Amino acid sequence: MSKLLDARALCAYYGPTQVLFGLSLDVNDGGITTLLGANGAGKTTTLRSLSGMCHTTGDIRFDGKAINGRATEDIVRLGIAHVPQGRGTFSRQTVEENLEIGAMTRSDRKAIAADVERVYAYFPRLKERHRQQAGTLSGGEQQMLAVGRAMMLRPRLMLLDEPSFGLAPIIVEELFGILRTLNKTEKVSMLLVEQNAALALDLADHAYLIETGRLVTEGPAQQLRDDENIRRAYLGY
Repeated sequence: MSKLLDARALCAYYGPTQVLFGLSLDVNDGGITTLLGANGAGKTTTLRSLSGMCHTTGDIRFDGKAINGRATEDIVRLGIAHVPQGRGTFSRQTVEENLEIGAMTRSDRKAIAADVERVYAYFPRLKERHRQQAGTLSGGEQQMLAVGRAMMLRPRLMLLDEPSFGLAPIIVEELFGILRTLNKTEKVSMLLVEQNAALALDLADHAYLIETGRLVTEGPAQQLRDDENIRRAYLGY
């Protein structure tokens, strides 16, 4: 399986403060990779670095082409959709307006309208609430809207930051089922940051474990899931 995303010796900085220290990771084309670690380990910063949202050094390649230093909007146009922690919905806009915002880089109005219906097919509750202000949705509905808005880009790669955060277990199960379907049927590759390690390792095929911005270990997700020492020391279950 070929690499869609390949980052090598990635360092990231907020002003003078260094947060990532020579991190290397990749996502296979059509694969799901998860990035695990405690709060403050640098997981969110890793996603922000890949989206061009903070100062980095190292080498980042997407589909074989260097994207270091490119503006975030250029990275989005390449087909990388970022679903941030906290959902990031436009609270005063309606559900449908939020979805249309997700297609801002596109001009094919007929295809955009078709993709709105495609999102509604995955998330029927969003169709029921298509005229409702996004800020009045439940937490689970807002997370569905955030994923749906990312889908409007028709991305090759989705960067997902804590999609299960604050959601009821039944909603999490539904959402992760949809992510699995997107990956399998539409071949959307994913890099998943998730506090629920068991959930992430069940969805992913490859996993990286980081601590204070440095790589601790990596391997097939099942291998990390079955390693009792790793589970006890780093994953908390």
